[in-house]
Amino acid sequence: MTIPFPFTAVVGQDDLRLALLLNAVSPAVGGVLVRGEKGTAKSTAVRALSALLPEVGVVAGCRFSCDPAAPDPACPDGPHEAAPGVRRPARMVELPVGASEDRLVGALDIERALAEGVKAFEPGLLADAHRGILYVDEVNLLHDHLVDLLLDAAAMGASYVEREGVSVRHAARFLLVGTMNPEEGELRPQLLDRFGLTVEVAASREPDQRVEVVRRRLAYDDDPAGFAARWADEEAAVRARIVAARALLPRVRLGDGALRQIAATCAAFEVDGMRADIVMARTATALAAWAGRTEVLAEDVRQAALLALPHRRRRNPFDAPGLDEDRLDETLEQFSGDDDPETDPGTDPDADPDPDGPDGPGGGGGGGGQPSPDEGPQGGDAGARPEAGEAGEGGEHQAPGSREQAAARASEPFRTKVLSVPGIGEGAAGRRSRARTEHGRTTGARRPRGTLTKLHLAATVQAAAPHQRARGRSGPGLVVRRDDLRQATREGREGNLVLFVVDASGSMAARQRMSAVKGAVLSLLLDAYQRRDKVGLVTFRGAVAEVALPPTSSVDAAAVRLESLPTGGRTPLAAGLLRAHDVLRVERLRDPARRALVVVVTDGRATGGPEPVATAGRAARLFAADGVASVVVDCESGPVRLGLAGQLAGELGGTAVTLDELRADSIAGLVRDVQGTSRRAA
Repeated sequence: MTIPFPFTAVVGQDDLRLALLLNAVSPAVGGVLVRGEKGTAKSTAVRALSALLPEVGVVAGCRFSCDPAAPDPACPDGPHEAAPGVRRPARMVELPVGASEDRLVGALDIERALAEGVKAFEPGLLADAHRGILYVDEVNLLHDHLVDLLLDAAAMGASYVEREGVSVRHAARFLLVGTMNPEEGELRPQLLDRFGLTVEVAASREPDQRVEVVRRRLAYDDDPAGFAARWADEEAAVRARIVAARALLPRVRLGDGALRQIAATCAAFEVDGMRADIVMARTATALAAWAGRTEVLAEDVRQAALLALPHRRRRNPFDAPGLDEDRLDETLEQFSGDDDPETDPGTDPDADPDPDGPDGPGGGGGGGGQPSPDEGPQGGDAGARPEAGEAGEGGEHQAPGSREQAAARASEPFRTKVLSVPGIGEGAAGRRSRARTEHGRTTGARRPRGTLTKLHLAATVQAAAPHQRARGRSGPGLVVRRDDLRQATREGREGNLVLFVVDASGSMAARQRMSAVKGAVLSLLLDAYQRRDKVGLVTFRGAVAEVALPPTSSVDAAAVRLESLPTGGRTPLAAGLLRAHDVLRVERLRDPARRALVVVVTDGRATGGPEPVATAGRAARLFAADGVASVVVDCESGPVRLGLAGQLAGELGGTAVTLDELRADSIAGLVRDVQGTSRRAA
């Protein structure tokens, strides 16, 4: 048996440890999402917490860990008779990223259910985690439908399995902990909101603290048992404190003053819905119990806000999580006061509530939002030089080593038209292109390959019906054999690899123009985030093309690279296309099921080298030959238009759209399928 690293031996990470302990005291807080770079003890701290949880009493032989003092009346293994039960340590169950739905919620024996009418149910990880910890490492990489099931069970305290009219329900109350590295992609805001608390962790920059981390880790690796023994007293003390805080929790009083501060804080920071208020209230109560108090103080409310609000303030994936602590302190100070009016001699207990309460001057604060860190005296044009408008395209004829221009800020993003890959794929679940998926509308049936996951009931009955007399059927039941079972084929949507190939040359350098281009790409990135795509970024200017961002699920990383993209020099269009083709070739080997959509953002001009236009055309035809779906965002402007971007789209076997046509609210069409010779998509 592996001995976990002691929780009390974790160096630093005070917020992480506090958030985990508060959930151990009060699981109703709703779990913890731990965000941070790799190698910051996220998993170590979570695994160490399980050793601190008090033992639980369970009904002997119950696969669902029913409490013998109050067994679940609907337990699939019940009903349970009164018995003392047995005690065991609280479990920590890990959910792997590649887990199936059946592994998470459990699976029904469909054959026995149809033939015998019995609920033969094999519990999943949710049942194993009941009254313990469910840990999801890299939760941002988990399929969305699994995250939905997971969070629904955590919110309702029960798991429901529904398959073709057969229903099973069992209790599933657990402490949910998820960890993630934001560089690998974000959770969508709706899922972020379902985690009670969030903590940002980072490695210490203090040499002494880093030395202590290494020293303790090496000591643990050399002798896990001996290292754990040296921390046994500290572990026992924390375990006893958790037990005491749990016992004290029902007696903690959350007064009207603290509730007013909670409501005012949530209103001031403009969080959506009421979940934040409820989580803050539960967290503040748990903080008071952890401190051994029966009264919630302003300091508890403040700490609760720092843990419960940052991830709920994000409006899009490009917003950095966080909280303005000065503004928080101002709000708490404004709504501070005694809980009981009679303790204030100047207060009339029968008087009307203060008109300047949560809905008054402090309740709806922040309507204008916080100023962007980029705003200021210099704004987005800091370091900018006057441009010569389209005449600035003369920058194409500068030497490759000519001085580059400062990066332009992106214009305001907008909602784009849906760009989809033609045909039907089989890639990862998403929301862009048509695909054969495990979830979606049923389109047919087939014999199962391996384990049956989605039964097509009508096709199964149709396959079994002709054989009933030969199988000796004598009663009302249907005699079903394994060969009769049919798997439902379903059509849904997949996520694609959206590879942006962005022209950053002198012809694009006019500041207004590049700002609009970046705004368009930022809008497409936001659309890619919402549709669960991977994204990559290739840029070309001067004499070379470079991969600014290899394919990744982190759309906000692409936005950061785009924002700092400089411009200037010639237009090596062919080099940009060839580099993009290489990126697709490598990515196809890594993830052959994920289809690609190439978005070339350019005015279509090509300069530098012999026959640059013809060379770019030959490079573009490589995409057409491979059947890669593509679209060209035509950035050409001015009264005279050469139509080069349209010609490039023809060479790619794709289509061209202007910046105006890219907007979802433009008149030109509603949904645009990317045209192309997509042999691989069929």
